[in-house]
Amino acid sequence: MSALLDVRDLKTWLDSSGGTVRAIDGVSLEVARGETFAIVGESGCGKSMTALSVLRLLPEAGQVVGGSVLLGGEDLLCLPESAMRGVRGRRIAMIFQEPATSLNPVLTVGMQIAEVLQRHTALRGEAAKQRMLELLDAVGIPDSARRLEEYSFQLSGGLKQRVMIAVALAAEPDLLIADEPTTALDVTIQAQVLDLLSALQRENGMAILLITHDLGVVAQMAHKVAVMYAGQIIETATREQFFRAPLHPYSRKLFQALPGSASRGGELAVIPGQVPPLTTRFAGCRFAERCDAAWERCRSEVPALIATASGHQVRCHLYDEDEAARRGTVEMPAPRTSPGQATPAHAGAAALLAVRELKVHFPIRKGLFKRTVGQVKAVDGMSFELAAGMTLALVGESGCGKTTAGKAILQLIRPSSGSVQFEAQELTRLRGQALRRRRADFQLIFQDPYASLNPRMRVADILVEGVRALGAADTGAEREARMDRMLAQVGLNADAKLRYPHEFSGGQRQRIAIARALAVNPKLIVCDEPTSALDVSVQAQILNLLGQLQRDLGLAYLFITHNIAVVEHLAHRVAVMYLGRIVERGSVDEVLRAPRHPYTQALLSAVPALDQAGGRKIIRLAGELPSPANPPQGCHFHPRCPQAMPECKVRYPDSVTLSGGQEVSCLLYSAP
Repeated sequence: MSALLDVRDLKTWLDSSGGTVRAIDGVSLEVARGETFAIVGESGCGKSMTALSVLRLLPEAGQVVGGSVLLGGEDLLCLPESAMRGVRGRRIAMIFQEPATSLNPVLTVGMQIAEVLQRHTALRGEAAKQRMLELLDAVGIPDSARRLEEYSFQLSGGLKQRVMIAVALAAEPDLLIADEPTTALDVTIQAQVLDLLSALQRENGMAILLITHDLGVVAQMAHKVAVMYAGQIIETATREQFFRAPLHPYSRKLFQALPGSASRGGELAVIPGQVPPLTTRFAGCRFAERCDAAWERCRSEVPALIATASGHQVRCHLYDEDEAARRGTVEMPAPRTSPGQATPAHAGAAALLAVRELKVHFPIRKGLFKRTVGQVKAVDGMSFELAAGMTLALVGESGCGKTTAGKAILQLIRPSSGSVQFEAQELTRLRGQALRRRRADFQLIFQDPYASLNPRMRVADILVEGVRALGAADTGAEREARMDRMLAQVGLNADAKLRYPHEFSGGQRQRIAIARALAVNPKLIVCDEPTSALDVSVQAQILNLLGQLQRDLGLAYLFITHNIAVVEHLAHRVAVMYLGRIVERGSVDEVLRAPRHPYTQALLSAVPALDQAGGRKIIRLAGELPSPANPPQGCHFHPRCPQAMPECKVRYPDSVTLSGGQEVSCLLYSAP
């Protein structure tokens, strides 16, 4: 295969108040026609900046100061801006990470696709409309004629991403740059989008430059893999080479930091420290300060990119000929073995939290007088129990009601009906001061620490706010001591309380959010996707912290997530939600190893696996998640279920307890 994209010694610098940021510092890569080239690494290492440099879409403060970007032999860096407008969209297209901000909210779907066709093709009128319909059909959007007239805010997250793909593919580009194309998607929609990209690549011979931090997606999609760190590529290999035996110490750490069943009951490997600031003039290896294998040479001499006999390339002194002769073969660390899931001392205790037939319905009001014309049944009859010291994972697609349920349990949203008992006390009946006094026993960790921490308040004020409000400490000295203790528990220094949230990394901000939750000595914490916005290495730190706090303090967690690997690592029990109801629940081993409900089976089949040997069979779900304002009659899942029976359309199935305690709501099963 000939190289379609050939990047050589690319250097991109940005001016900042702290000095020159060397965001890309000598990156070289080749992408062949029909090939998927994946770039992986932590946030801030330069992945997205590489893509923007190729397209010459840099911020005002940035400029390419060296290197070349050859597309089909033509250097894009030498083209005038007027010529680059013909390259963008026609020869190179890009799918951005967040479709909600990339699509124009005041233009219809059809108008946004038409812009590309008018700029880069000769299609007009009816021919252009037919092309638009073909594109929407190709990306799997149902009822394409109607969708052309809709706006982006009328579409689900999965449909928005498909529209982005349709816009990117409209002019049949030679190269597609996909920057975290599935980060915001559920695993079921992610599987459909990835399969769509693979199918279009096979049909059109399109090359893909894939930017992601999800190694499961890389294992499924990539032909070649490059690992970036601090503005440089430090390892390049074929997919098979990379997943069989990663060479660079940083790459190995990324694998060891991945959660899963093998790490249950133990701790994940972490990478100490952070990516160094790119204003630094490096004298040696950029990973040296975080590397377990570093020695004097690593800090004084910049390593070259060394090619092994198999073509595997690595930027590390461990692999040059002189060092290899002196040290012998570089051994891979032994693979982690499962220590088994330790059963908490509290596992046999009475339920700390008991939820019975919880419902949260929001009224739909229309007309001048805002009369109620319907109900959005966000949570529609949820029941479960959670003991002290245990973790219950709540999983399901976006829009199924997970977050609403968590807020309703904590009485941040008042339930429409049902019972929520905490230590045998009915929370739904508490009002005013009685509820306020109880709030110290249960806290919430939000998904996004950027949004949940007040940027105008110092960490000390953020931590003490809840302590004062709930009367958890009486004197200033007690509050000060409590703050220091909470920061120490989450691995931060006491001087952190004098700083503002923007002065911390994403992982540190999430630690502050956890410290805020711990400040009032809770017994239950609802964790709403607390690691979804974090890199693999930072995620490992937070998961280790949550596990240690549970062991030390006997905390119970209601863990809301769509990351099945995190569930395998941290949870003891799991409940699967679909359209406001729990359809299956049981121990992690029961539900994840032997799922019974057709929805659970489809959900788990769509999770990307690092081991792609023999492939995997993905269960396709028809259509989109129905609206909770108008759920289907009978079993809510039957319109999408591959095993649906006529009776499924008539009545909602009761919960059936199977052998071992696993519970499932499906007419395929009857009580033993």
